[in-house]
Amino acid sequence: MLVTRFAPSPTGYLHLGHALSALTAFDAAREAGGRFLVRIEDIDVGRSRPEFENAIFEDLAWLGLSWEEPVRRQSAHMAEYAAPLQSLIERNLVYRCFRTRKEIAEAIASAPHGAVDERFTGEALPPGEEAQRLADGDTFAWRLSLKKARAALGPAYFTLVFEDESGLVRAEPERHGDVVLARKDFGTSYHLASVWDDALQGVTHVIRGEDLREAAHLHVLLQRLLELPQPVYRHHRLVLGEDGKRLAKRDQSATLRALREAGKTPADVRGLVGL
Repeated sequence: MLVTRFAPSPTGYLHLGHALSALTAFDAAREAGGRFLVRIEDIDVGRSRPEFENAIFEDLAWLGLSWEEPVRRQSAHMAEYAAPLQSLIERNLVYRCFRTRKEIAEAIASAPHGAVDERFTGEALPPGEEAQRLADGDTFAWRLSLKKARAALGPAYFTLVFEDESGLVRAEPERHGDVVLARKDFGTSYHLASVWDDALQGVTHVIRGEDLREAAHLHVLLQRLLELPQPVYRHHRLVLGEDGKRLAKRDQSATLRALREAGKTPADVRGLVGL
């Protein structure tokens, strides 16, 4: 059965770009006789707000969408993300990185291709030095080691592919470098939580904007390492503002709330996003 999801972060009001994603995922599930889920990705507790979450449900209902209950809120399941992280720790596929953002930027800039490459790769500190940093209470991030992930998978690393609207795409996780999967005081990241939840909820088709296409290159690696099922990916065009740039939550005139208050209808919204 086809299962899609719409997974917004409650850090602002939904805009036309969100409407395109939600409607496209909902329509795909309905046409296939499948299931449509809504997931609240609120691990960014510093920016997430209850009023924005409530507004998400109001906007989706106004658009005519219905979804399964209960809605999964990532903030209510933070302890669950310890399992996949621990699996990677035990297999020595992640390492503690104590570098600050400034130090990482300097490391990237000092690389021979630093001017054009914003990816970071590193390695664990020597055991003695790491033990001292931990004893001192220094903060750190758990980073996925691409080098060790590649070694663990062997030749299979070079056969990683994902299916999207253009067909089969050869995954290139190296586009991301050694990404942060968790931090000392925060148990997960978007990447880890997203792939874990998609598998847990049985999502078969991830339908989202093309600005997230790059994430698929990393997500299929995590799915292989964690032995999770791999969904089909569909990346739709972005809705652009009058300035030709993709919409952001700061574009208040394009929010669904503003359009509704201006007298627009759900049918108008479908027309505005080209559906």
